[in-house]
Amino acid sequence: MKKAIKCGKLFDSEKGTVSENMLVVVDGKDIAEVVACPEVLPADCEVIDLSDSFVMPGLIDAHVHLSSTGTNADLTNSTHALVGDLALRAVVNARLDLEAGFTTVRDCGSSGFINISARKAIASGLFPGARIYASGGGISSTGGHGDLHLNPYMSSSLAAPPVDSPFEARRAARYNIKHGADFLKCMATGGVMSQGTTLGAQQLTVDELEAIVEIANMYGVHTAAHAHGTEGIKNAARAGITSIEHGMMLDEEAIEIFLEKGTYQTPTIIAAERIIVCGPEMGLAGWMIDKAKQAYERHEWGIREGLRLGVKHSFGTDSGTPSNPHGKQAYEFELMVKFGFSPVQALQAATKTNAELLRADKLGAVAPGKFADIAAFKGNPLEDIRVMKECAFVMKEGVVYKS
Repeated sequence: MKKAIKCGKLFDSEKGTVSENMLVVVDGKDIAEVVACPEVLPADCEVIDLSDSFVMPGLIDAHVHLSSTGTNADLTNSTHALVGDLALRAVVNARLDLEAGFTTVRDCGSSGFINISARKAIASGLFPGARIYASGGGISSTGGHGDLHLNPYMSSSLAAPPVDSPFEARRAARYNIKHGADFLKCMATGGVMSQGTTLGAQQLTVDELEAIVEIANMYGVHTAAHAHGTEGIKNAARAGITSIEHGMMLDEEAIEIFLEKGTYQTPTIIAAERIIVCGPEMGLAGWMIDKAKQAYERHEWGIREGLRLGVKHSFGTDSGTPSNPHGKQAYEFELMVKFGFSPVQALQAATKTNAELLRADKLGAVAPGKFADIAAFKGNPLEDIRVMKECAFVMKEGVVYKS
């Protein structure tokens, strides 16, 4: 039976406008039509009454880590957790994301191809959860962000071998795609949470970055690069990386390159903010908190300047990092508005823009022919963006998961 959803307010992610008293007709997995709500509803439809709600496309989080929880337990996972432990955690977290309104997530790196296994399990109907775009493991250099800093006598079959040449970068890229990666993620610079790496230092060479992009283009997939430091950001963008993750230490030239290349930036403001605010109470290492502060100091300037000039910003949260649990990542909307986004721009980043980034024609809008991915909220986020933290209704491909 078709479903007819009465919408009090309906957000048009393409235009950035809101229409009132609309009807969305769902046929199977897809949206059949979107029309002004008639006085007499179709007799052959199950009616879902959201006339008191703000209705919008299912949200897309373009940067999560499903096998991490945001607790101190994650800090020992690399040496103690079994792959099965992490896989079970991933499907639980995917459901938490779904119930928060995120019908799609992009997992930007897990060990043991856990994100790909979780994607398969959810797509097959074995578990409920957000739709997953998975990178497999992140591609790192020796000693770089993503390389396990164990003593030289320990190793882990879950950690992808680091790369130290264009040849090895191509092999790692092909290896991830062989095992089902939807896109390729690499570590262009140091990171906040990796001990022994300098935050701003470039860690993959230009020819290594270009080799990863070369393979991605051959297979028709997009690329993402973790990048905090200015030179690493610029060289990743020059190499043709699709999206720069974090991008916290931008300068004018970096923004110019983004505009020239059409590069997306996924700010993940919440990740550093939570480490700074909650890190001391969690007992996080001082060096980690210091690096988060170093990155955060420059972040707002780069975001505001990028917004002014027209950089394409996607919505991502790095959910799974310290004190940044799955299902609670909508706090990022509040931080985005604090850093200069209008509420409309923030909502478009998590819908229209992210669908474009993922090259997903069926996502990102409530429109005929799109998947029936729909989220609803009781307040109006255009008036108070904090409303996004309390999702009241979720539908994914025509199935109601929360009401």
